[in-house]
Amino acid sequence: MASIEVIVDDETKENVDALFESLGLDTSTAVRMFLIKALEYDGIPFNVVHRSPSPDLLEAIEDVRLNRNLYGPFSTVEEAMAAMLED
Repeated sequence: MASIEVIVDDETKENVDALFESLGLDTSTAVRMFLIKALEYDGIPFNVVHRSPSPDLLEAIEDVRLNRNLYGPFSTVEEAMAAMLED
């Protein structure tokens, strides 16, 4: 078994520890996952991130679910573009 030492500032270490903990991992496991996937993909393999949808996206999803504020159907692209550009 080999070890890898990575030197980072204290703040970065605290922040990544907290991030990986929120994902159910410790930092060592996250680094091992990255290394194994990097070999599989022969490059940078993936992003593990928290993404919060924007309020606009959440509102649009709710509009679709409730069938409100929907426009169309449109017969032409020009009609659709004109509707999008209306204030």
